[in-house]
Amino acid sequence: MGVRALVETIEYEIIRKVGKVEIRRYPKIVIAKVDNPQTDAFNLLYTYITGENKQQSKVKMTAPVMSQKIAMTSPVFSESDSMAFVMPKEFTLETTPEPLDERVKIAEVPARLVAALRFSGGWSGEHFEKKTQELLNALVEAKIKLKGQVFTMLYNPPFIPGFLRRNEVAVEVETPDEPSNPHLQPRFSIALSGCLDFF
Repeated sequence: MGVRALVETIEYEIIRKVGKVEIRRYPKIVIAKVDNPQTDAFNLLYTYITGENKQQSKVKMTAPVMSQKIAMTSPVFSESDSMAFVMPKEFTLETTPEPLDERVKIAEVPARLVAALRFSGGWSGEHFEKKTQELLNALVEAKIKLKGQVFTMLYNPPFIPGFLRRNEVAVEVETPDEPSNPHLQPRFSIALSGCLDFF
């Protein structure tokens, strides 16, 4: 527990609850991400924050690790697996260390509303699929429209017992005055490397 206290977690504001689902307002954040599913994304990101960058700077770990499928913009609609580390809140696009490995990309995610369902337990595909469906069913029932793809947020290493883990499935949702996008369908991906808390 003492180690966990040293890890910065993304700040957010809970603006509404829909059963077990929290509608959260997240601030603008900067992320380091790897999109190629054929690479060892977690190790690439961890190497980057431990000094494998042009400034040779070490970046504090943050929680959670995020994994998602991202819909590409037109004219081609495609998808690619992605894993991201969130940079500490004092970093901007201009001050974030530049990666040496071109597979690591720095990006800014604008402030957004996210619906999140928190749960404990293991990381089996069946478990995450069940919780993803639970999240989506709650949003449909509440008539809350999706704006993006479902993603996972993992806060603990694999050796932590399942009943003590913090896992979340989440999706960006619309504010009341935003139109829906019929081309965005919910997807699902698991990041089994969510163990940054204890490095």
